[in-house]
Amino acid sequence: MWVYILSIVLMVALIVGVDFLVFRHHFWARLLVNIGIVLIFAAIYLRFLK
Repeated sequence: MWVYILSIVLMVALIVGVDFLVFRHHFWARLLVNIGIVLIFAAIYLRFLK
């Protein structure tokens, strides 16, 4: 259970960090990177945690 919570917290922290540090004023780039991060975490979940 704690692995799921940790992965969600890590994903949210990564998305927020990348948004504020790199893509603050670039909407489409920020959206694409956020989708990519979520897909990477989904792939990790499906491969290792399921």
